[in-house]
Order: sequence, then C-alpha cells, then structure tokens
Amino acid sequence: MSTAILTGQPVPGSSIEDDLRSLGFDVRIAADATEAETLLAAVPGDRRVAVVDARFVGHLHALRLGLTDPRFPLAAVPGAVTAQPAGRQALTRAMARENSAGGGMTLLDNLADRIVTALDADGSDVHHPELGSLVATVPADPQSRNEARQAVAAVDDEAVRLKSAVKSRDGFFTTHFISPYSRYIARWCARRGLTPNQVTTASLLTALIAAGCAATGTRAGFVAAGVLLIASFVLDCTDGQLARYSLQYSTLGAWLDATFDRAKEYAYYAGLALGAARGGDDVWALALGAMVLQTCRHVVDFSFNEANHDATANTSPTAALSDKLDSVGWTVWVRRMIVLPIGERWAMIAVLTAVTTPRITFYVLLVGCAFAATYTAAGRVLRSLTRKARRTDRAAQALADLADNGPLASFVARVNPGRLGAPLLIALAGTAILAVSLSSGVTWAPVAGALVYALTSGQALSRPLKGALDWLVPPLFRAAEYCTVLVLAAKAEVNGALPAAFGLVAAVAYHHYDTVYRIRGNAGAPPAWLVRAIGGQEGRTLLVTVLAAALTASQFPVALTVLAVAVALLVLVESIRFWVSAGAPAVHDEGEPA
Repeated sequence: MSTAILTGQPVPGSSIEDDLRSLGFDVRIAADATEAETLLAAVPGDRRVAVVDARFVGHLHALRLGLTDPRFPLAAVPGAVTAQPAGRQALTRAMARENSAGGGMTLLDNLADRIVTALDADGSDVHHPELGSLVATVPADPQSRNEARQAVAAVDDEAVRLKSAVKSRDGFFTTHFISPYSRYIARWCARRGLTPNQVTTASLLTALIAAGCAATGTRAGFVAAGVLLIASFVLDCTDGQLARYSLQYSTLGAWLDATFDRAKEYAYYAGLALGAARGGDDVWALALGAMVLQTCRHVVDFSFNEANHDATANTSPTAALSDKLDSVGWTVWVRRMIVLPIGERWAMIAVLTAVTTPRITFYVLLVGCAFAATYTAAGRVLRSLTRKARRTDRAAQALADLADNGPLASFVARVNPGRLGAPLLIALAGTAILAVSLSSGVTWAPVAGALVYALTSGQALSRPLKGALDWLVPPLFRAAEYCTVLVLAAKAEVNGALPAAFGLVAAVAYHHYDTVYRIRGNAGAPPAWLVRAIGGQEGRTLLVTVLAAALTASQFPVALTVLAVAVALLVLVESIRFWVSAGAPAVHDEGEPA
C-alpha cells in the first residue's frame, strides 16, 4: 500500500485524510520536521510515498492526478508531492536538505511545496499535471480557506474527470459519435473494477468475431461484421478512456494498446477476403494491398515524427500555414477527416461491409487511403524542404533502426562505406531497379534486382540519415519489401500464394510496429540478434525472390507459409518478453493514429 505523510494535524472539517485513503494511501501524521523525515525513511523503498500539507484544500481528482499516476517517478500539485521507487532517492534528499536548512521552521510552512522547489533546483523531472478548473491549494488563513472551499464546490469534480478521460485530439467520428457515450461506459467499467487491459482484450475478441462473421460470405454475416466492428471500436475508445479516468496505465497495457488496433484491422481484412472467396471472388491481392498501404502510411508518420523529435530549427512556412488553418474551426475537422484516421476508416469499412461487397469495400478503402497517404506525405515533404532543421544523432539512429537493415546490408556498409550519393537517392535507385526486375517477366531477374537492392540498402545507411528527406528511407524500404511479396505471390497464380503472402507481411509488419513503439518509449530498437535472425528487410526481400525463382508454383505458397510462421514466432516471443518485463516503458498514444 502507498503511504501519505500529512505534515501537521488536519484542520477541523477537512476531508484530506479520507480523500487520501480513498486513493489507496495509508495516512501517517507528522508533528514536526524530524518526524516527517523519520516516517519517510520508514516507508519501504518499493512503495509510493507522498508528502501532503495538512491544510490542503482541493478536488479529489486533483489529488488523484497529482499522486497516483503510475507513469511519472515524481509528481506534484500545490501542497502535495509524490515519489515512486524510481524517484524516492531524490525526494529523500530534497526533504533532508529542506529540513536541515529550515532551522526550526515548522512543517506548516509549506514543506511539500518547498520539497518540489528543491527537486526542481536539483534538475529532477517533476510532473505537474494540468488541473484546468480543478482546485488544489494551501490556504494561509481562514478566509482563504473558505474561498477555496467555495471554489471546490463550484466545480463538478466528476464532470471534469469524465471530460478529461477523452483524448484532447480525436477524429470527427470518434469525437461526435463515440466519445459522448463511451466515456460513461468507461466509468461503468471503473466502478465494477474492470481494467483497461480487460476492455482492450474484449475489443480484440469482438473484432475477431467480426472477422469471423465476414468470413461466412453471407449478407447476414457481413451486416453482423459491420455492427461488431463498430462495437469493437467503441471498446477500443473505452479502454483508453478508462485508463485516463482511473489512471490505470501499465507496461502490458501499452503493448496491448500499441498492437491490437493493427491486429484487429488486418484480421478483419483477412475475414473479408475469406468471405469473398466463399462467394467465388478472390480479393486477397486487394486485402494485402490495403494492409501494405496502411502500414506504409504509418511508417511515413512515424519516420517523420522521429526525424523531427528533437530537431532544432525555426518553424517552416508550411507548418505556420497548418497552424493558421487549425485556428479556423471547420478546417480542423476537415483536415482530420481527410487523413482517414481510425474512427472514420473503421466506420467506412463497417458500413461498406454491411451494404456492399468485399471487393467494393477494398476498392473504396484503397482509394481513400491512397488519397490520405498522398496528402499526408506531401505535407511532410513540404515541411521538410522548407524547414532548415539540424537533426540530432538520436534522430538519425531512430531512422536507421526503423530502416530494419539486416546482416547483408550491414556487411555492405562496413566493407564499402563509400559515399555514392545522398541516402534517399541511393535507396530510390535500388528500389527502382527492384521494381523493374519484378515486372520484367524473366524468372531470375527479381533475384538480381533484389541483390542490387540489398547492396544499395547497405550503401544508403553507410552514413547518418540527417538529410532533409532522409526520413523517407524507412517507408521506402517498407514499400519495397511488402510489394515484392505481393507482386511475386500474385504472379504465382496458384491457390494459397496470396493468403500466405498476407500472413508473411502481417508478421513482418508486426515486427516493424514493435520497433516503432520501442523507439517511442526510448527503449531502443529490438535486439540485434532478432534483426539478424529474421534477415533484415533486404535479406527477406532477397530470400522471397529466390524462393519464387527456385520453387514450383505449388511449392512457393508452402515456403511463404513456413517463412511467415518462423518470423511470427521469433518476433512475437521476443516482443512479449520485452513488453511484459518490468523495464519496458508504458507508452500510451494520446493522438488518434491514422
């Protein structure tokens, strides 16, 4: 149990002790500075501890935000400061220094706030939550206390808590058609002791059932699939709102939240393809194309954001125009809808599934995503060209990790580190040669093209990716690898080739998403042994071309299936090990991914 040390006796009528206990704290009262320091030292090092001014007046949710958020080692609101085990040493030092420097100063003289000042002076990273209309203060006299209590009574604590459970930036469909009621579902779940992870799992199961309904190939199945997909999205919104409502953030929850959205969507694509096949229509190429396009869209966003994560430069004219447009109300929603974020996209897929056919659904999805990808990528390119940024070593390393080069490309970069040109131009040249070889019609031409592509992949990363457009290298590699698998499977013209290719790309895409979320959590890329074991992007591309050339049409799908299973097992085992370990970061997305 967490421990809260009250500095002094609560004033008559104060609810501070009950409030702290309702938040899970064991309350101890310190009469003087020496006793406070003794109580702090007596709290086991593996527990959260808080120092709270006994005169504190404020909303319960203000205390909750300041004292119970598991994401921050140190956090504070006026009159209260808390430390998790990682921040315990800094808190202990700050209290000892304040007490020794106080020279007899009483605890009622804002000890908690003075500790925060000392922590800031030490350079400790103390989280100060945005309280908005919530009250958190330490009144100095009876009149101030009365005014503070009136301010508390004037604001509905629960209404603020419910409102803050919703993301500050969501798409139009999510904001206006889901969040108005999903927040109440989140509160219902919280009051019954359900966790965000349980709701996330329920969302996944609902989406998988939806995919199963779509796979039946019947009109009733398609209608049920559309309804269940929307239900899954409601639960998907609810799990994040529940996490924010009850501050139940966790490492495991971060992993589930980061991966299940893609798993749900791509499983649904597979369900639609299976349903179409039952009706005699083969749309596996469309399903795989939709997955490739959607994944590449995300990599464009991730690469651009990582490239500019800590870049130092003036804001570009393009960014300034974007900010200006955001100041006009209606343009905000239009621009959010244009990029076809997850809410709009899933709503569109659900409706089209219910009233049309899988082929039409995929056609509309591909056109919409292609337009959104073009709009987004064009804006990113314009920003990069008009913004004279100086990118850091961290950004360059992140882009290199996202590139996912394997042992072959790494060997080329080591033995021939010559600079043939800009990294992006080298990567474009290699990709163009690969594309030409795939369309040549000559059996072994793709192997030669893939070999050249592997060599250029090594050359492209022989120096840091710090150019204005070098962030395009990782998404270019993703498109090259995924499209190679798609094209060769389609050219095989044998049953099972495209479904096997779908499975292989899904497994590799999971690896790439896993890489993204590790980097975003400042945990670095997946271990080098894993990248080597699954061949790197250039190694897998070359291997698939060799398999397509060397094997018969009937053998090729079997080889793709074996490769997909092997990659999936390796990346899933390592990913699960990492995300459930105590050292993994709890990264929760506060924006709606495209």
